[in-house]
Order: sequence, then structure tokens, then C-alpha cells
Amino acid sequence: MSVENPAVFKNLASNRNGSTAEEVAARLREMIHSGELSAGDKLPPERDLAKILGVSRPTLRAGIRSLSAVGILFSKQGAGTFVAARDESPTLDGSSLRMLSALHGFTSDEMFEARMALEMSIAGMAAKRVTSEQMTTLAEEIAGMYASLNDPEQYLVHDMRFHQIVAAASGNRILTSLMNMVATILFEYRSKTVKRATDLKQSAEQHHNIYRALRDHDAEGAEKAMHDHLVETQKAQRMEVEANGSGSK
Repeated sequence: MSVENPAVFKNLASNRNGSTAEEVAARLREMIHSGELSAGDKLPPERDLAKILGVSRPTLRAGIRSLSAVGILFSKQGAGTFVAARDESPTLDGSSLRMLSALHGFTSDEMFEARMALEMSIAGMAAKRVTSEQMTTLAEEIAGMYASLNDPEQYLVHDMRFHQIVAAASGNRILTSLMNMVATILFEYRSKTVKRATDLKQSAEQHHNIYRALRDHDAEGAEKAMHDHLVETQKAQRMEVEANGSGSK
């Protein structure tokens, strides 16, 4: 169903200017949690929604992209953007972890170590439990990665979805929710630097290696492929941050 009443979308620019993609995402997420938006609801067209929220279309697009990456929204070619159906897994949106990070000053290295510990275990479990339907979806996300090598932001969405599917394939809802919480924060960090990425083809090939191990139900191979991918991902992000810093001087 479409959301016909634009009044449900509070104007983010009513109190201040310069609203960010994070604020757009937070407002839409809040509406979903409160029930103002329900599973299956179609968002207004991009131009209309940007006007309603009082933000630029690029800002809106970035906010929607971040929610799509974590499975809260999804797009259908030629049909629009919709609120995803909730599955049986609890949803952790990262707000608690974000608050703890602000209070305790978690470093990006600590976040990557946490992700490494979680996702290596998840990959091993997924290799034993992945379904044929999940393998088909993983293949689609890999195809999306190769198709968006020249569009880093869209690539990142496919990247995030791939990891979410692997997590779901583990069959452990607690690990899946924890991974999604950590990955949401890392997605927000990476989305600020990914435009400077130079390693996307290599990254796509690393995801393909994970896929092959899962297909072969090779738990040890899946853990190793995930480990190697995350190590390279950390290196890539460091390079992007350094390039961003030098470019802003």
C-alpha cells in the first residue's frame, strides 16, 4: 500500500537546516517502529518525499540507501521503494551500540575485531545450514556487485545485503542480530568514504570466494574466506579514509 498522507512525514528542516542522511534514516526508522509505516507500504516518489521531509534528493537517496542496505527498505525496479516485511529475527538498529561507542570511544579496529569474531563464526555455521534459496539470493547480490563496480555507493548496498543473507543462513537469530547491529555502524562509516574505493573488483571476487565455500558446505573454507575478506576490507577503508583526509586539505 502507498502512504497517501504526507503529514505522517515530519519535516526535518522545520527546526534547522542541513539535515543529514542519518537523520532521514532515523526518521523513517522511527516511523516504522511506531507503526506509522508498515510492512509493504510504498514510500512517496523521491521528489515528493524529499520535499515533504525538507531535504535534498541526494540526502534522501543516501538515507534510503542505508536503510535498504540493512534490509529495512527495499526497491523494486520501476515500482518504487517499500517497507520490508519483518522476519522472526529481532531487529537491532545500532542505536545502543552507537551510544556505547560515543561513551567509551570504541575504535574502528575494535569494531572490525568484533565483526571478525562474529562473521567468521557465522560463515562457518552458514556453510552447514545455507539453503538453495539463500544461495540463489547470494548469487544475485554478487551479480549486483559486479554490475555496480563503477557505483561504489550501490556496490556497498549489495555488499551489505550479501553479509546479511550469510548471517541469516547461519540459522542463529542472536548472532544475526548482533552482526547486523555492528554492520549497521560500519556501513555508516564506510558510506562516507566508499566513493574513493579502488578495490571493488577485488572485493567482489572475495565475496565470490565466500559464496563458493558456502556452496560446497565447506565450513573451514567459509571462515577463512570471510577472514581474508574482512582483513582486506579494513585495509581498503583505511586507504579511503587517508585519501579523504588528503583530499580535504
